[in-house]
Amino acid sequence: MLRLTLAARIALIVIIAMTVVWIAAIALYYRSSTAERDGVRPSPAQLAALAELVERTPQDQRHLIWSAMTSGRFEVRIEDAISLPTPEPIESAKDARQRDAYASALGGRTLTLTSPPNNGRMRWFPRLARLSANAVEFRIALRTGETLIVDTHALILVTPLGLPVGFGAGLFGTIVALLALLVMQRETRPLARLAAAVDRVDLSADPSPLPQPRRSAPEIRAVVAAFNRLQGRLSEMLRARMTLVGGIAHDVRTFATRLRLRVDRIADETERQRAVADIDDMIRLLDDAMLSSRASAGELPQEMIELGALIRVEVNDRRADGTPVDLASDQATKDVIVIGDRVALRRVLGNLIDNAVKYGRVAHVRATLGDDVALVTVDDEGQGIPAHERQAMFEPFNRLETSRNRATGGAGLGLAVVRSLVEAHGGSVEISQTESRGGRVIVRLPVFQAR
Repeated sequence: MLRLTLAARIALIVIIAMTVVWIAAIALYYRSSTAERDGVRPSPAQLAALAELVERTPQDQRHLIWSAMTSGRFEVRIEDAISLPTPEPIESAKDARQRDAYASALGGRTLTLTSPPNNGRMRWFPRLARLSANAVEFRIALRTGETLIVDTHALILVTPLGLPVGFGAGLFGTIVALLALLVMQRETRPLARLAAAVDRVDLSADPSPLPQPRRSAPEIRAVVAAFNRLQGRLSEMLRARMTLVGGIAHDVRTFATRLRLRVDRIADETERQRAVADIDDMIRLLDDAMLSSRASAGELPQEMIELGALIRVEVNDRRADGTPVDLASDQATKDVIVIGDRVALRRVLGNLIDNAVKYGRVAHVRATLGDDVALVTVDDEGQGIPAHERQAMFEPFNRLETSRNRATGGAGLGLAVVRSLVEAHGGSVEISQTESRGGRVIVRLPVFQAR
């Protein structure tokens, strides 16, 4: 579907309006020109008197008649009937009625109404630039055997430059309209920059205000200023919110750690292990919340990290705990450096491995190198995630199993935390499936390029 910008739509409206006005002006002009035709034609009585006068006047004195009758609207001449070509008569009903009226006044003289010859001039535009408009030629067969020819025409009014009246005004209006379109294009350009700035808004970083367009309309400047204020307020609100969430998570984690120490006093071994597992899950959720809040507020520390070494450490630690996970890495990823937070990246790998083992029995980790990005792929051997639900899995508290039972899965924050941390590192994450229809999560991280 074709999408037109505001400037293009206004320009299209102006062009259509100008076209309609020009067509209407031309139509009105030719309509008035057509109405004028009846005023320039001689009456039947005048034409009959002229024919009678020519017949009675000797040939050596007829030039006086031509001089008296010929004007800008009339041209009178006489021709031998033998030398005249056969004319093409006018066939309109209105002209046929007028021909009958003239014929009855001419007393039996033969009358033919036709259009005068153009003589090859202005073949495609015969009515422009001083050529006759609505021209009619009367051919009267005189009793002397000659043919009296009377041409009647209404000249188009033109300016001293030879242009039709009104053409200059239309041309001037067109130029003014084009200049208005150029001004409108300049005025709407800040709106395009504003739309692009809205798409680039990153609340985790310091706001980058738009420059104030000094020569734009006051309304445009007001919109840009309002956007800059809104961007600043949103950034402050998000930072305050993330700081509050991080503070609460930190304090609750402190209490959870104290509770974890007191759980060791429970005499029953089974109940003690359950309590320890619950507290560990709660601490993990709090850690995820703290990491996500720091990432959203742009407060993650930055350091140079060997991605291959970090992945190997995380996989080896999981293997030591008995987690079914294996690693396959390309030799090209051995010295790959990324910029980011070590704890956050390990949490990304840990969450993906935990999900793969929990829902697909085993985790297959693979690291490869793409075009300026490092790809970390985690596959499982489960049933995968339906394509229409993959994007929803990155939303907080969203699970394929919706019972919220911790025995059948986590709280639904794992992938949401993964996306938050990966995007904070300038990367992306997506869900796909393996050749065996198992689940696959692909993480892309920008590679550090030494300059």
